[in-house]
Amino acid sequence: MAKGKDAPRVRVILECTGCVRNAVSRGVSRYITQKNRHNTSKQLELRKFCPYCHKHMIHGEIKINK
Repeated sequence: MAKGKDAPRVRVILECTGCVRNAVSRGVSRYITQKNRHNTSKQLELRKFCPYCHKHMIHGEIKINK
């Protein structure tokens, strides 16, 4: 299958909700992953390790400005 405009897999960026909420000055933990648009139409939230909070936190999908 060709990767075109209507490809179901899209790249998403997950950002730590704890760092954003607490306004940590050291930085914000971000992960890059893929999701299938047809199967997961809602925003993706995964529990990942945040090196700035030093614990597992919920990382939510953020909008990519292109």
